[in-house]
Amino acid sequence: VKKSPHQKPIKTKRQKTLTQMREKEKNPENQLSDEEIISLQEKDFRLLMLKMMQDIGNKLEAKMIQDIKLKQEEMQNTITEIKNSLEAANSRIQEAEERISEKREKRLKTNEESLRELWDNVKHTNIRIIGVPEGEEREKGTENIFQEIIATNFPNMGKEPLTQIQEAQRVPYKINPRRNTLRHILIKLTKIKNKDKILKATREKKQVTYQGTPTRLLADFSAETLQPRREWHDILNVMKGKNLQPRLLYPARLSVRFEGEIKTFTDKQKLREFSNTKPALQQILKELLQAEKKTQNHEKRWVQMQDTGDELAMKRTTT
Repeated sequence: VKKSPHQKPIKTKRQKTLTQMREKEKNPENQLSDEEIISLQEKDFRLLMLKMMQDIGNKLEAKMIQDIKLKQEEMQNTITEIKNSLEAANSRIQEAEERISEKREKRLKTNEESLRELWDNVKHTNIRIIGVPEGEEREKGTENIFQEIIATNFPNMGKEPLTQIQEAQRVPYKINPRRNTLRHILIKLTKIKNKDKILKATREKKQVTYQGTPTRLLADFSAETLQPRREWHDILNVMKGKNLQPRLLYPARLSVRFEGEIKTFTDKQKLREFSNTKPALQQILKELLQAEKKTQNHEKRWVQMQDTGDELAMKRTTT
């Protein structure tokens, strides 16, 4: 029997079922009914089961991957929060340490200043005599040496300073054979006004002598006060030569009269900044400040060389 070219091919029941399964796969929402599943042959049923298991496995895998990504994002966010918290905590700790360090430095500085002022207060009635030959006190006594210096150099001062001596001695008490300099004589008066009167007369006279030998009468200060006062020594001498009437105020402030005004400086940096605005003063101090700057730079280089040498020595020791 010849088939007509216009006649459609007749599909078997199995072919129809396979076609339906493929269409169901394309449209998952249209699942096979129970009757359709029961009507499947064994081979087709197995194919359907394998496909369903594969779909379930793919869905589970996709869900697991999605959950893992969500967990990773949550962990990353948690790690970022912990990192930010640690950075903030470290920043607060550093700020606290800086504040503590600043307070500690301020407290130490305050304690040092208090101790210095206390020690200076103990010494506030003292006068140091520098330049008296060793052994003179054994023959005349330290009090008589002081009285002779006052009577010789300040005959119009009166007898009150001479009768108000509380203590007089050489310092240090023992001679150091390694030092060639003369020991000082320390005079402790009972009234500070007598000390100020003597030191003022000393500044006015400019040169004090003992038996023809140049001698110096100075206020007695603690080492912490004396050191910064000594640093003004060269500048004081230069300014005295230029008639700037320099004076050292307590504890170590420089006072000068410039252009009719009295100026006070707590350190050389303040003096340098002021002199930069005053060409005349800058010219006076130019060479001296430049020399001091060169000395400071030389000391810094020397310290750096020493540090470098120490590092090289440590490296050689470790190797």
